[in-house]
Amino acid sequence: MIDLHSHLLPGLDDGAGSIDASVAIARAALRDGIDLIAATPHVRDDYPTTAAEMEGAVAEVRAALAAEGVEIELRTGGEVALGRLDQLDNDELRRLGLAGRPDYLLIESPYYGWPLDLGERVFQLGLRGITPVLAHPERNADVQAQPQRLEPLVAAGMLVQLTAASLDGRLGRGAQTGSFALLDRGLAHLVASDAHEPAVREIGLSSVAGAVGDTMARWLTHDVPAAIVGGTPIPMRPARGQGRRWWQRR
Repeated sequence: MIDLHSHLLPGLDDGAGSIDASVAIARAALRDGIDLIAATPHVRDDYPTTAAEMEGAVAEVRAALAAEGVEIELRTGGEVALGRLDQLDNDELRRLGLAGRPDYLLIESPYYGWPLDLGERVFQLGLRGITPVLAHPERNADVQAQPQRLEPLVAAGMLVQLTAASLDGRLGRGAQTGSFALLDRGLAHLVASDAHEPAVREIGLSSVAGAVGDTMARWLTHDVPAAIVGGTPIPMRPARGQGRRWWQRR
């Protein structure tokens, strides 16, 4: 599996507080069956992480993982707040590209309210040759109430990333229901951990199969993330998988 959203870089945001915590998150990812993980520190007003800071921290963690014999591929990236997009030039945005891909950018969904200019921002990123990947919108109450509000954005080329802990219920009924509503409408494309600490929003990507079935789980946790990493076309969404279905959720 491939995890394209984590906060395992030490000291840059509200994620890992030390290099030991970074290694612990990486170890947990390996145990969960993940062989590639993207470091995506917050880039927002309270954590104004720069591309240079992110790149330096990635190099530090890569060295620590090699020294500890933790064989997982660590990619660069950032989770950029909407309010920071206009403050960053093209070079900075591309250096913060998801999984080191300059043509994909992880965008942080607001937790409260819904930005009326999101459609325009998606359009402007497209003009810059960047595909936005919207992180965890299922945790926003406005999306939970009206999941269809994402339809025109996805039609315009935006991808949507769900959090594994939303799908399996660890983040509560609202986030879980929101996740299934987006999946039902074809408005979700990948699942990631959004891991912050070993004990905070644990990795848990392996739980996705239990929520949506093996076929859909592979598309969400491997096929689409692998296409982003490899710069290949996003594969066609499969039919609902066998086994547990999301409309039979526990």
